[in-house]
Amino acid sequence: MTQDRAQDAATEVVELCVLLWAHPGQEEGLGAYEDRVLALVPAHGGTVLQRARTSGESGHPLEVQFYRFPSEAALQAYLADDRRVALAAERDRAVSRTEMMRVTFG
Repeated sequence: MTQDRAQDAATEVVELCVLLWAHPGQEEGLGAYEDRVLALVPAHGGTVLQRARTSGESGHPLEVQFYRFPSEAALQAYLADDRRVALAAERDRAVSRTEMMRVTFG
């Protein structure tokens, strides 16, 4: 990859859809954890575009989120944020499964 292409990739907007499943009985814990970590997104230039909750029944995720970050570097900085990492035990108690998909908004 050339330096120009690497620079373009580093500054390309990243859009994500995140699906979250709660451990049984931890629906409120998942919500509380997400409230805390989503508050960190703007510090990395990101935006939470939408956050929706389902019933979580029939194997569906409890929460669906859409994000936008200005670059891959901004996303990686959010994921590695010490404040977010410090909440790992809380996350493990509440969240049983996470799927993150890159998407494109039209």
